[in-house]
Formats: sequence, structure tokens, C-alpha cells
Amino acid sequence: MSLEPRRTAELDELLIDAEADEEVVQHAAPAGKRAWLLLLGLVLVALNLRPALSSLSPLLSEVSASLGLSAARAGLLTTLPVLCLGLFAPLAPILARRFGAERVVLGILLMLAGGILLRSSFGEVGLFAGSLLAGASIGIIGVLLPGIVKRDFARQAGVMMGVYTMALCLGAALAAGSSVPLSDYFGDSWTLSLGFWLVPALLAALFWLPQARQKQGARTVTYRVKGLFRDPLAWQVTLYMGLQSSLSYIVFGWLPSMLIGRGLSATEAGLALSGSIIVQLLSALTAPWLATRGKDQRVAIVVVMLLTLGGLFGCLYAPLDGLWGWAILLGLGQGGTFSLALTLIVLRSRDSHVAANLSGMAQGIGYTLASMGPLAVGVLHDWTGGWDATGWVFGVIGVGAIITGWGAGRALYVGVSSEKT
Repeated sequence: MSLEPRRTAELDELLIDAEADEEVVQHAAPAGKRAWLLLLGLVLVALNLRPALSSLSPLLSEVSASLGLSAARAGLLTTLPVLCLGLFAPLAPILARRFGAERVVLGILLMLAGGILLRSSFGEVGLFAGSLLAGASIGIIGVLLPGIVKRDFARQAGVMMGVYTMALCLGAALAAGSSVPLSDYFGDSWTLSLGFWLVPALLAALFWLPQARQKQGARTVTYRVKGLFRDPLAWQVTLYMGLQSSLSYIVFGWLPSMLIGRGLSATEAGLALSGSIIVQLLSALTAPWLATRGKDQRVAIVVVMLLTLGGLFGCLYAPLDGLWGWAILLGLGQGGTFSLALTLIVLRSRDSHVAANLSGMAQGIGYTLASMGPLAVGVLHDWTGGWDATGWVFGVIGVGAIITGWGAGRALYVGVSSEKT
């Protein structure tokens, strides 16, 4: 087998599975009508994993003015869901082994819907509590879906993960671009605009219900992975995941406010964010494919991070006449940084059990670290009264991502292995 097909096969074989610490026999791979129903369910669930994050930012100025939030408190509001992505991600495999992944996804979808309702209906307390609940829900479901893809679409895992990534980006883009128009349609009501995303969450739960009724099989052999937290390469992968995610969630949380501060309308700012996210589809699908054709991923990591920083600095400082060019550049960079972060977890692992544990470490610690970026931007804006100083935040995080990504991109395996217990 040539080098390139072998790497493609390796990516498909090691697709991260939240239940990979155990060998599981659950049910036969879906076929016919059931396969299409599962595919539709997966797409609808994935579409709901970003709107709770991206729908708020175009309305953040309006929400802050309505509730009297300072920039620091608004920063906490953008930080809270991201923090929950990291804090609650480790619960996913525990819940999946206890109740079955499909049932957990259904229950957490309903919890996500509850969080959306809570944050749009009960003032400032509900806004913060609902954001916490929504972030926790997204963190748990986001860990479980790739494992379901691996199990039920093993032969099409690469294609299906591409579909999954596209659904994530599409959901984020739709929410970012429609938040302000929805608010206008509902009579300048940001609460109804945020609450609208309850509808697709409930729709996804309805289409996912048949999957939750499937019989769960028995567990057999359990595996244990030791020493991951003592491995330098594992920490480099984790830090790269966290730092690139920090820039992504700064964009989700603050880019529209920055553009509004530069003179754009809320609608124009939301559309710029939406367009940038749509562009991520291109690099999210192509960057890992290109990166796995070299001897390692170091150059690819540097290139996509430089594109990201260029787009960020352009949106913040360059003349607004060229904004869409900078937004496209930003989207190309961030689509590549995210997909490469996921790819590194697979490529640096010897087997699926190590990949599952490295994924838990990278997402749990990485997203917790990532949450500090949006908070830092809010605090800095409070201190300075403007956005110019946030360029330093971009620069520090970007340089850190390049340094850790250079280490994580080497063609090595983490120095641990899985053992049967």
C-alpha cells in the first residue's frame, strides 16, 4: 500500500470514538431506510451544535444595553459556554457507557433546548444559566457523534465526517447571519431571536428519537491508557487544540461587536461572521487531506494559523472596503486550524483507544483553556474602552498556537499504548 492511501485508511480507522475504551457490540450497521434516517438525524443534530454559540454575538451589543452588562460581564457570557465545552466533555463517555450513546444524545438535545429557552426567557440570570446549560450540552454531544459515525458508517467514515463538519459550519453560519434579521422580524426582540433556536433543537430530537429506541448491546473487553498526562507530545496536541479554539471562540463571541465598533451595522457584522464561517467548509475539508500528504503537518499548521492571524488583523485594523476579503481569509485559516487539530489527535495515536483518551484530554483541557480568550477580550475592552488593544491577544494566542502546533505536527506517536484490563 502506498503512503497516501495508508494515511487515509489510518484516519478512517482511528476516527475518535467516545466508547473506544471498550469493545462494544451494539447493533448491526444500518441499511436502507434506517441508514438514511440515521444520516438525517446526525445532520440535524450537528446543525444544532453551534447556533447557541454564534447566534448571540451579532446581538451582544443589544443584549448588553438591554440588561446593562459591562464588557467584562459580556465577555463572561461568551466565555461560559466555551468553558462548559471543556468541563463537561469528559462526562460523555461515562454517560454513553451507562445509557448508550443514542439515548444520551436524545436526552442532551432536550437539555440543549431547555438551555435555549432558559437564556431567552428569564432575564440576566436566565441568560447566564441557559448559556451554561447550552455549553454543557454541546460539549457532551460533540464528543459522542464522531463515535456513532465510526460505528455505523465505518466504510464511509471520512466522507461522513466531512458531512458532519459541513453541518457544524452551516449551523453556525445560519445562526450568525439570521440573528439580527430575526430580531427585526420579531419587533426588535433579541429574546425571541435567541429563543428561535429552540425549534431546530426540538426538531432534531424528534428525528433522533428512533435511534434512541435501538437496543443496546453488552460490553466485553475494557482497555486502559496510562501516562497520557505525562507525555509532552500529548500536551502539545492539547495546547494547540485549546489555543486555536480560543481564537475561534473569540471570533464567535466578539467579531460582530468589533465590526460594529468600527462602523458596520449589526446586520452587516452578522453577515460578515456568517460568510467567514461558510468559507471554513472549504479548508475544513481540504486542509487535513493536503496535510497528510507531506512528511508531517508542521508547515500546514503554520500556514493556516498565519491565514487566521492575517484575517483577524485585517478585520480589526484594515480599511472596511476590503472587509470581505479579510473575512474570507479568516474563514480559510480557521477552517484549517480546527480540522487539523482533530486530525492531529488521530495521527498522533497508535490505536483508537489512545485516540479516544487523547481526544478527551485535548477537548477537556483544550476547551477550558480556550474559554479564557473571549474573557480576556471582554476584560481588555472594558479597561481600554476600545478594540485596538485586542490585537495583542490575537498575537499572543496565535504565536502560542504556532509553537505548540510545530511540536504537535511532528510525525510521532504519543508515548503511551492501550492495555486490556
